[in-house]
Amino acid sequence: MIEFKLPDIGEGTAEGEIVKWLVSIGDAVKEHQAIVEVMTDKATVEVPAPADGTITELLVGEGDTVPVGDVIFRLDNGGGAPAQASSPEPAAVPSAPTAVAAQPEPSGGKVLAVPSARRVARELSVDLGTVAGSGRNGVIRRADVEAAATGGAVAQSSHSVVAPTTAQAQRIPFRGVRRKIAEAMVRSSQTAVHFTIVEEVDVTDLVRVRQKAKAIGAEQGIKVTFMPFIMKAVANGLMKFPMLNGHLDEQAEEIVLPGTVNLGIATDTPNGLIVPVISQVESKGLLQLAAELGDLSERTRAGRVRPEELRGSTFSITNAGNIGGTIATPIINFPDIAILGVHRIVKRPGVVDTPEGEVIEVRQYMNFSCSVDHRLADGADAARFVAYLRQILEEPALLSL
Repeated sequence: MIEFKLPDIGEGTAEGEIVKWLVSIGDAVKEHQAIVEVMTDKATVEVPAPADGTITELLVGEGDTVPVGDVIFRLDNGGGAPAQASSPEPAAVPSAPTAVAAQPEPSGGKVLAVPSARRVARELSVDLGTVAGSGRNGVIRRADVEAAATGGAVAQSSHSVVAPTTAQAQRIPFRGVRRKIAEAMVRSSQTAVHFTIVEEVDVTDLVRVRQKAKAIGAEQGIKVTFMPFIMKAVANGLMKFPMLNGHLDEQAEEIVLPGTVNLGIATDTPNGLIVPVISQVESKGLLQLAAELGDLSERTRAGRVRPEELRGSTFSITNAGNIGGTIATPIINFPDIAILGVHRIVKRPGVVDTPEGEVIEVRQYMNFSCSVDHRLADGADAARFVAYLRQILEEPALLSL
């Protein structure tokens, strides 16, 4: 009998949420067969069976949050005596670490809480003794602490969606990616001091250049959108204005400026907003960025992004321009210093300088909104950065510099 403990399926993961069981009690399974989908702060992964056998017990329900190291299912492999699973690597993320972390402290005068809840409680100055735990056996989760800090409460998870009727509203369980996004947004808004600066950019020439690049990329099977141009301009700008590129190490009380640009690209997926990372953007060409972006976006939407591809951003970009909206105030992807919002292109009359004088013609404009953590950077830093983006993107040939 194998007792399978929830493994650490991401760097430093303290807990995971059981999103969906893929098997039932009594099912015969094969080694490496996917048993359960687990959501962490970083990604959703499928946890595989450690051996051939029969599922005898599923110890937690869908929607439950479980500390790393807790037994989540038992598997009869015909070996007789009970044994602990070796917690093999999840099949969907072969490079993920599998070390087992400590369980929450037992109650001997101490509050039962997962490590991430204790850390957030320290950051938000919340007394854990006053927080009601919504986890199994009353364990306090990070969401409980954040709810207590805002005066709210975390509802117990529901395992079914109530069908709508003429007299009844639809109820959807608040869990999985949506809850993780909510937790991240609350933490960012309560920690970073946001301010946003908006710049209007005449992208008429960029539209023309991108059209030519699109044809060249198509010959190599690469889809070239506007994003590689924006990513390259951002990377050049961050190398010039490094105070917006990095994060705050709160424990060491140091601002970390890494000297390389790793861009988190907010991606709309069927499961919610995910932010995979493309690293060392400053050293890559436009076609390489386009190819990497296309591959990463496709795998992210399909749920095949690896945990290591969701870590290490130094700056983020969110682009809803293809959907709509001309201005927004994006929320910083904590712990980054800043984030850039990219908005839709609009056509309208503009004044253009020509050798014959000023003329009015139809031009194409795009707004960029940059939100910055005012604790770590000043308004002048953000203003210089977006002014540089305008200069580069209005004359895209300057990207070659």
